[in-house]
Amino acid sequence: MPQPSLKVDEPQEHLPTTLATDSQELAHQLQMHQAKIFAPTSQKTIRPFQPAEAASFIGIGEGYLRQVAAEGYGPEPLANGRRVYLPTDMDRIRQVLDEKNGVAKYVPARRPGEKLQVISVMNFKGGSGKTTTSAHLSQYLALRGYKTLAIDLDPQASLSALFGHQPELDVGEGETLYGAIRYEDPRPISEIVRSTYTPNLHILPGNLELMEFEHETPKAMASGQVATMFFARIGEVLADIEDLYDVVVIDCPPQLGFLTMSALCASTSTLITVHPQMLDVMSMSQFLSMTSELMSVVERAGGRTSYDWMRYLVTRFEPNDGPQSQMTGFMRAIFGNRMLHNAMLKSTAISDAGVTKQTLYEVERNQFTRGTYDRAMDSLNAVNLEIEELIRSVWGRR
Repeated sequence: MPQPSLKVDEPQEHLPTTLATDSQELAHQLQMHQAKIFAPTSQKTIRPFQPAEAASFIGIGEGYLRQVAAEGYGPEPLANGRRVYLPTDMDRIRQVLDEKNGVAKYVPARRPGEKLQVISVMNFKGGSGKTTTSAHLSQYLALRGYKTLAIDLDPQASLSALFGHQPELDVGEGETLYGAIRYEDPRPISEIVRSTYTPNLHILPGNLELMEFEHETPKAMASGQVATMFFARIGEVLADIEDLYDVVVIDCPPQLGFLTMSALCASTSTLITVHPQMLDVMSMSQFLSMTSELMSVVERAGGRTSYDWMRYLVTRFEPNDGPQSQMTGFMRAIFGNRMLHNAMLKSTAISDAGVTKQTLYEVERNQFTRGTYDRAMDSLNAVNLEIEELIRSVWGRR
């Protein structure tokens, strides 16, 4: 059957103009939506935690926490006699317990000889849960008492928005990691790092300017005037602030470009997220092949390519979905211990929290069906605890 032809006199869409118009309108509407959710003068805050949650984050039993609070080391009780705990309360209790016991057990800070842990979270297929994983892992580690730095290396900057830094409004020129690693007039990274509303958690936000590194690197390499190769630049600037942190979590861009390669060379460990469906796993197969080839090139040029650990994390997992369970078993048979034992469940609680740019650690349990919230939280904590144990294992701790 002959295909209808476009008449010459019919108007055509000029793609650059159309995309620019749509981008401006979408940005405008998103800003209006943001203003409705959070007034311009409002600030995001971390919620207080119930005793059971606080005890778990501190690493003690709830009964022991009640005893410590009764001795005057906890927050003042509310009008109903119950206590709730802010992250600062939990930090203070950790310090008190270590002072009373005379050993560093509850404050998890790095000790002499323990190196900074830099974890790159990566995959180049959208929807793999990369940013959700990075956000919850960063916040979990901070709530556990680790000095944590989250780096948003994705130009789309979803991690930044989740932590209260809107890329179009709050992040100016040179205020992303690009400002510190650019080839001309780099800024000290200490000027770019920002605090967050979660104690112990700092962030290097992202926005579209990160793409400049992808454009400038080929020119810099061609000129032959670069003192530090592209793959060493992130590691070099992190060295300037490594004494301030225990763990760095990098949310990598969903592509294998110069930014991702530099992040990998700066990392001590790698976490690859994967959604357990056939198309996603097939895509990951290509991703692994391409990464291997590129890293071999970087290795020959002197880049670091050995890691303390590398793991695959199944995300958005639906246990009652037969094909997903089969695909997860298929990957476990291939990758063995390189798969995390726990999977990140798909949950409406996590997605609903994301609508208001919150993590599950920030929303109250009573906003959701109790079972839905508890299953999601148990899944998150199990995954993050497993990663924490890998970190502690590298440090030689149990």
